[in-house]
Amino acid sequence: MIEVKNLCKTYGHLKAIDQISFSISKGDIVGFLGPNGAGKTTTMKILTGYMPAQSGTVLIDGLSMIDHSLKIRKRMGYLPENNPLYTDMRVIDYLSFVAELRSLRGPDKKASIDRVVDLCQLSQVVYSPIEELSKGFCQRVGLAQALIHHPDILILDEPTSGLDPHQIIEMRELIKTLEGVTVILCSHILSEVQATCDRLFILNKGHIIADGTPKSLATKVKAGVTVYAEIDQPLSVVTQKVTSQLDMHSIDSTLSSEGFTRFTLEASHDIRKELFLLAKQENWVLRELSMQEQDLESIFLSLTTEKK
Repeated sequence: MIEVKNLCKTYGHLKAIDQISFSISKGDIVGFLGPNGAGKTTTMKILTGYMPAQSGTVLIDGLSMIDHSLKIRKRMGYLPENNPLYTDMRVIDYLSFVAELRSLRGPDKKASIDRVVDLCQLSQVVYSPIEELSKGFCQRVGLAQALIHHPDILILDEPTSGLDPHQIIEMRELIKTLEGVTVILCSHILSEVQATCDRLFILNKGHIIADGTPKSLATKVKAGVTVYAEIDQPLSVVTQKVTSQLDMHSIDSTLSSEGFTRFTLEASHDIRKELFLLAKQENWVLRELSMQEQDLESIFLSLTTEKK
């Protein structure tokens, strides 16, 4: 569906993106992550035909963005980060205007407007001036204009900006219901990307430094796990046995109640089975045994933080 090869873009002496390449299949929901200045928005602008690259190619179903820009852009919906709207227009008039720009007329135009008003839950403000809307409703109007022409590709740059928690969940569910639409989502909200996207690209200093699912990325950075256990033994006793018999990085403890100590064990893999068998062997009483895998935030920080 989307094939990007050796894409480069510079601003003066600054390389915004440097020889990046990736491919995205039809129907994928893909997230782009990276710190400020990583090249995310520049990549989005090139993919939408908003600005050209210095070098490299962007192919959509085999069509070059350079040679077939207008044809490709007709198949795209785009919600940019700053969400430019005509604030002096009513929502209905703005959507009608966008529909006509997208060559929708007559019954097709009305049906498309009705569809996005329902999808984006705009019925209560459809006749209101955009300047009177909250930030959340403005984001919904921006999404509605991006969807009004049934795009094959939807590019969203910070789509949940200004939304409250309920609206963020609604936006996430809406994105997931867009069957057959290829979605590219650029966001700083790591938990939102993790909950919405099937695949992630992490950018840093103009390069793609990681590509995969959160689980596969955790494997690539050799992410560990944290195991929590409450045992009816002091730290010295448990440490002596655990360090000699289990493959782990570190162990720490905090006092618990009723004669139990709460332990935090850092390891490269799930050691709960081995810890349970050791407790059984030593006749320890276990009151808790749980595990927390490294989350997307930890993976992101591990990949994008410079080593000193």
